[in-house]
Amino acid sequence: MTESAAKPVRLPGRLLVAAFGLTALLLISPAAVAASVVPAWPAWTLVAAAGLSFAGAVLTTRLDRPDVRPVTAAFVGLLAAVVVAAALAYREDGWQTLFSLLAVAVALVLPVRAAPALVAVTAVLAAVVPVHSSVGEALWGAGLTTFLAGITTYGFRRMGEVIAELARTREALAVAAVSAERLRFSRDLHDLLGHTLSMVVVKAEAVRRLAPRDTEAAVRHAADIETIGRQALTEVREAVTGYRDASLAFELDSARAALEAAGIECVVKESGPALSWETDMLLSWVVREGITNVVRHSGARRCVITLRRDRDPVLVEISDDGPDDDSDDGMGGKDGSGLRGLRERLAVAGGRLTTARTPRGFVLTAEIPHAGVDDDDRKDGL
Repeated sequence: MTESAAKPVRLPGRLLVAAFGLTALLLISPAAVAASVVPAWPAWTLVAAAGLSFAGAVLTTRLDRPDVRPVTAAFVGLLAAVVVAAALAYREDGWQTLFSLLAVAVALVLPVRAAPALVAVTAVLAAVVPVHSSVGEALWGAGLTTFLAGITTYGFRRMGEVIAELARTREALAVAAVSAERLRFSRDLHDLLGHTLSMVVVKAEAVRRLAPRDTEAAVRHAADIETIGRQALTEVREAVTGYRDASLAFELDSARAALEAAGIECVVKESGPALSWETDMLLSWVVREGITNVVRHSGARRCVITLRRDRDPVLVEISDDGPDDDSDDGMGGKDGSGLRGLRERLAVAGGRLTTARTPRGFVLTAEIPHAGVDDDDRKDGL
């Protein structure tokens, strides 16, 4: 039994109003009988005690405090004592409705798991304690009426709790959705701008080196900077709207260009059929982040990109011959925000990302479960 299931809940305002309205109706019959009893004050005392006990139980439950729960149970116990005393002291049928009032109180304020059983016990008391003309009247009259009053109230209470829980869950889901969108956007923005700005820096350095002796080459690199900037603007807009479709082929071409501009030899080894759109997009992020790290941190002279689509899981490996260092983003054995975001992306798809420093350089490996599709299916997915 969980703590939330064992404790009384704070009753919603509408249910509270309905409970007091039902209490007034259930007290009409005992009040009418009390008015005809001589002497009248003991009967009226029982009616007033029943109403006040019910009100005390409900109002203390509204406080929803652990130190008040015993007080709530005490009010219910007092109400039970008053109901039984009235049934034993007076033989008139009108007093039987007090058992329905007791069943309503039990269903409203006692622990959720215990309430149905206690309602049934109250119904048994309603059938046994008063004096009835027949067994049928006891069972199908007082007993059944009391049980229905209690179990109906319990049903409304549970429905109110479920509605409140759904509302809390909806709020929690909304918060989680916002957090997930913020995380997605931060990953996309890091990957997009990190790669793009790295290429811009490399191209700008090439322009600075070539401008004094090779004007045409410098102009070409400057034009590349313009193209990269425009492409970056487009990608950022698409990332903001959540519809960015990365392309592995485009990223491989960009990788060749970025490595060439950085003076790093690029070797691409591919095998296997075309990939599904989801796998293509994920692997494009791997290539983008891996090449960004090589350009930024490795100090390598050669980089090899190996893509194997003829195996399950699909594998992409980016290795370089750069010297060991202590830089971030995995190049010195540390994971920066880029690789952390990449691990999260792959984990959602059931894949994994590993990085390792070897005597020959640094190796980044990504594996993603996938069954290849043909070109027509891929175009349909796009």
